[in-house]
Amino acid sequence: NRRKKKGDSILENPLIPNPFPELCCSPFASVLSASLLPKATSRKKQVIKVYSEDDTSRALEVPSDITARDVCQLLILKNHYVDDHSWTLFEQLTHTGLGRAIEDHELVMEVQSNWIMEEETKLYFRKNYAKYEFFKNPLSFFPDHMISFPSETSAALSHSGILQMFLSSSTYPEIHGYLHAKEQGKKSWKKLYFLLRRSGLYFSTKGTSKEPRHLQFFCEFSNSDMYMSLTGKKTSGAPTNYGFCFKPNKSGGTRDLKQLCADDEQSRTCWMTAIRLLKYGMQLYQNYMQPYQGRSGCSPLNITPMRSISENSLVAMDFSGHRSRIIENPTEALSVAVEEGLAWRRRGCLRLNSHGSPIAMSNMGMSIHRSQSWFHHKISREEAQRLILQHGLVDGVFLVRDSQSNPKAFVLSLSHGLKIKHFQIVPLEDDGKLFYTLDDGHTRFTDLIQLVEFYQLNKGVLPCKLKHYCARIAL
Repeated sequence: NRRKKKGDSILENPLIPNPFPELCCSPFASVLSASLLPKATSRKKQVIKVYSEDDTSRALEVPSDITARDVCQLLILKNHYVDDHSWTLFEQLTHTGLGRAIEDHELVMEVQSNWIMEEETKLYFRKNYAKYEFFKNPLSFFPDHMISFPSETSAALSHSGILQMFLSSSTYPEIHGYLHAKEQGKKSWKKLYFLLRRSGLYFSTKGTSKEPRHLQFFCEFSNSDMYMSLTGKKTSGAPTNYGFCFKPNKSGGTRDLKQLCADDEQSRTCWMTAIRLLKYGMQLYQNYMQPYQGRSGCSPLNITPMRSISENSLVAMDFSGHRSRIIENPTEALSVAVEEGLAWRRRGCLRLNSHGSPIAMSNMGMSIHRSQSWFHHKISREEAQRLILQHGLVDGVFLVRDSQSNPKAFVLSLSHGLKIKHFQIVPLEDDGKLFYTLDDGHTRFTDLIQLVEFYQLNKGVLPCKLKHYCARIAL
């Protein structure tokens, strides 16, 4: 009774406020209401394994409701990488040669729950520059001969107009064209005319007829995931290398795959992009816009990079005379900066060997590139193409590798126009000095680093500038 009175005095005396009112018993609430507990305490944790390009792996303990984007952010922080919004979690089915970039909003545990015991499946952490490229340049993803708009829509649509139609809940452009389809239970492939509509994917049983009586349902996407075929010709006898397929969630195996194959990369990219937009709609746009939120609502296409306080406080100075002076002419400041950089490079290329004598710059040029992330030592043409494809067929994705045909030369492999092109970098000796060139000696470079830096700023003989390099990410 005494304790009860003391408790009553604490609750009823207005002069002594109760510091923990949520812990007091009430006839209307339990002592610890579930709504008062932090949500984090109810989140279960699980361990996932993520691989890098060199097949090293890292185990992570993560909440059961973690998204693919959150896993990428976690790995970016742990490895101190720069977040340029191109990092992706990639799902690869080793035995069937299939793979796909997991969408940023997808729950990783749900993806793993669809894995079957017989299939060896891995999660990879890598860059994919093409993930949201269609939001920036949709016209290159949807060629005129493959897309049809509703009759009331004007034929001439702007970039934003095409995207608005894809993201609209009432209208949807029709994608059409020929695809090779693998016949169910057979090894043979059949070329058919396909149509993608909001209700699903159809093929025509009579040529290119779009009449309802000639259209046969092929697949819908709510209960399946779309994969790119990484080894189509080898594993399934596909007529081309541009395959993709639909795998039902929790399917029994390869017999349930609905496999398709396009005639070229542009056609495959168009089909796969349109199906992504059809399946996820506005969610994709929200994923794309999420990194730019909180920046005054600016469109990512109009964002100008902010200069830091330290950058704003820097001024160009000339110390060549008896007295230092500030260089106010921006053209002069730029030329001085370039000259300083070249002088630094000349000094940096002089190294001491074991006997204390400097090594000639021409000898340094033979190996200075080996430490660069864009250089890949002794990989084949096919491996280079696979790496670029993994990083996304965006204009300017590149790598440099050893030439297989000429042991003294190198090759620049570059993505442009949804194609991968290869340019030989030839060594050239002049007056006892070694140079490298891409254009038969018209433009010469003392080493590969100079060459890459030049073509990052100038298109030159290339179809586009070098923008994104392919690197083997280590975890």
